[in-house]
Amino acid sequence: MKLGNREVKDFGVPYIIAEIGANHNGDMDLARRMIDAAKACGCDAVKFQSWTPESLIAKEEYDRNQKYNDSPRKHFGSLKEMVEKYYLRADQHFELKKYCDGLGIAFVSTPFSPEEADLLEKLDVPFFKIASMDVNNLLLLEHVAKKNRPIVLSTGMSTLSEIKQAVKTIEAAGNRQIILLHCIALYPPAYEDIHLNNISMLRQTFGYPTGFSDHTFGVTIPLASVVLGSCVIEKHFTLDKDMEGWDHAISANPAEMKVIVEEARNIIRALGLHQRIVGKAEQEKKIKFRRSIVLKKDLKEGAVLTLGDLTFKRPGTGIHPDEMKYVVGRKLKRNVSLDEVIQWADLV
Repeated sequence: MKLGNREVKDFGVPYIIAEIGANHNGDMDLARRMIDAAKACGCDAVKFQSWTPESLIAKEEYDRNQKYNDSPRKHFGSLKEMVEKYYLRADQHFELKKYCDGLGIAFVSTPFSPEEADLLEKLDVPFFKIASMDVNNLLLLEHVAKKNRPIVLSTGMSTLSEIKQAVKTIEAAGNRQIILLHCIALYPPAYEDIHLNNISMLRQTFGYPTGFSDHTFGVTIPLASVVLGSCVIEKHFTLDKDMEGWDHAISANPAEMKVIVEEARNIIRALGLHQRIVGKAEQEKKIKFRRSIVLKKDLKEGAVLTLGDLTFKRPGTGIHPDEMKYVVGRKLKRNVSLDEVIQWADLV
């Protein structure tokens, strides 16, 4: 399928999403600098999150003054104060979309309510990204699906039956433009909790293109997902891992994101074909590196060759070792010296 103008398929060059999320920290200058950096890294899209203090969190959660203690960094103030500072205002969506259009990088976002999905539709986003937390939010899934744009669905925290229910809900709304992202909703997950083989499992189970939404440190795991055919890689993005905020510590910085983009392309090139092919360059190497039959001693014309007369040495310009049975018992047509490569023309 296509995400914007970009064809996306399993085992193709993955579509790379720089997940800015709330890492702009409510600062539009920082957001623009992050977009610049993502574009410079070669990312296909930058992704934000579209929520308001009212659309995401209930009053009782604010009243508990939660501080997100499972985050690797401390944060200022109360949960409500953080949400108020970090959420993207409606006018800021338009501002950032225009900026992305000017740079030639896709602007996308995750809606957390039907109203926010409507806002993103007005912005003509190329696809909708649905967060793992909303796999069972069937009314939101139905509302977004009816807009008949591609849906990229993260599957963190979800059982197989919940994913099946989500997919069927989208399909029932007449939308089969679905990309599933394997995701572990831990920040970061332990290696033994990642289960990258779920990428192949989801593809085989549901028949849709499948990718990976990554929350690990570094570049190793998202690049490993490319070998399993990830069509989309979503990776949190920051300019500074030590910056105050929810996700900076587990995000890729520009140097890491550039490695992901460039090495993902190299991996796809290296995967190549299932057919066994010996290329031209390797054929030429074969002449130099393989062995030929040579004599262990000087022998005169008419000598009958025995196994004990023969050995195998570089280069591979003569009779090959696996053709030895056609040499033993034959007579020499000429005098042949020690270590001289035997040719078929030398044999009676």
